[in-house]
Amino acid sequence: MSNAVWFISYKLIEGASVPDFLLASEKCNNEVLSKKKGFISWDVLVDGDTWVDLVTWETMEDALDAEKDSATSNHVAQEFYSFIDFNSITSQKYSVEKRYQIKC
Repeated sequence: MSNAVWFISYKLIEGASVPDFLLASEKCNNEVLSKKKGFISWDVLVDGDTWVDLVTWETMEDALDAEKDSATSNHVAQEFYSFIDFNSITSQKYSVEKRYQIKC
């Protein structure tokens, strides 16, 4: 089976504190997302005012199970989500077909 990658693009709400957002994302990672079965990594990317979460899972099944097991009832996840402009979200899920890495 191949890994799965979530690509979620969004903007922060007007007036959001970037340092506070990053603290909330770290807390959400440590207490929620990283505890999910099959979680590998979460990269938080930014270009101007557009943010991207690049989340890698062991399998697409793990990714979809994590999505079904919504964290919206978790207060740590709710704090993270409170920074996000939900009207700006786009989300895609990809299966990794081929990975190229530096060989040592």
